[in-house]
Amino acid sequence: MNIAFIPVRCGSQSVAFKNIKELNGKPLIYWALLAVVNSKHIDKVYVATDCKEIKSAVSHFNFSKVSLYDRDKGNASNSASTEDVMLEFLDKKDFSNDDLFLLIQATSPFTTAEDIDLSIDKLQKSNADSLLSCAVFKRFLWDKNGKALNYNYQYRPKRQDFSGNLIENGAIYISSVGNVKKYKNRLSGKIEIYEMLEHTMLELDEPDDWLIAEQLMKKYADYQKPKNKIKLFLSDVDGTLTDAGMYYGENGEEFKKFNTHDGKGFELLKNVGIKTGIITSEKTKIVENRARKLKVDYLYQDVEHGEKLQVVKEICKMENITLDEVAYAGDDINDRELLEKVSVSACPKNAVDEIKCIPNIIQLKRTGGYGAVREFIEIILKKNNGN
Repeated sequence: MNIAFIPVRCGSQSVAFKNIKELNGKPLIYWALLAVVNSKHIDKVYVATDCKEIKSAVSHFNFSKVSLYDRDKGNASNSASTEDVMLEFLDKKDFSNDDLFLLIQATSPFTTAEDIDLSIDKLQKSNADSLLSCAVFKRFLWDKNGKALNYNYQYRPKRQDFSGNLIENGAIYISSVGNVKKYKNRLSGKIEIYEMLEHTMLELDEPDDWLIAEQLMKKYADYQKPKNKIKLFLSDVDGTLTDAGMYYGENGEEFKKFNTHDGKGFELLKNVGIKTGIITSEKTKIVENRARKLKVDYLYQDVEHGEKLQVVKEICKMENITLDEVAYAGDDINDRELLEKVSVSACPKNAVDEIKCIPNIIQLKRTGGYGAVREFIEIILKKNNGN
């Protein structure tokens, strides 16, 4: 069995509740969890924490592989080491000594499922006892006595010709359960190295780290990168194209609040040949009129709970495309199945928590009815253009 272990605590000397501080619309710990739950080699994931706020955040993700472990208060203090909580955990669990134990740190958000799988493969194919991840580090190092440590300053190499060094990036550590218990350390014996890209050396410990990480996530995170160019853009109505409010006049007439910026977004999509559509569980003349104004290619109303995915599959057949070429925006539980299946999905800021926790979903900064759909459209247009 392969066990992933993520220790997180309430206390932090630099950033309060840093493990659940938002990074690109998700709590920091989400990114580590996303990597391990999507790994084909990980069987079980444990989040070790003393913090009710962290427990609540992790529970909301609803990841099936993940269990919470209540770490002892003594091993959640500033003076306690990561090894302390690892050993505490292993002493209370009945794992085989041959099981693989992966220490995954939440403060390294650039770790992917592929990194985890490849690192496990590398360790198992080698004759090493343990493995750690490192980033390639192309910087010239000196000591305090003015001595160059990793290059000859008289023959300063060009960066492209400099092989650099490896720096521990804190992302992945692998050993057997038996070796962790025996040596009381995350590493022991012969140590293998798994190399990761240079940007993964950033560990989020200080406030400024978040500013840098936000930009790096936008550049490198796969969750915003469609596998294929988007050819069909679809949206829900209430709470997505509207503010979810229900407005009534004195004579019982119903009103909905739409946003003109979203309308312009649909026009931009049509200008580049992307088909558009609206799918909603309601059936109103208001939505029909709005769809006509937006000149959408498809309008499906009165779609019952659980039928949205089937409707989209039918559209894909008519357009001779696949779900990997579809983008969808939705905000509530009746959108979940479709949001999980399309290539790129997004939800407005006002979406329910269950939707926000869908793996890979883009959490938009704007709320429904206030330009959230336009924000999503701009993301799609940039990604289609390779930006």
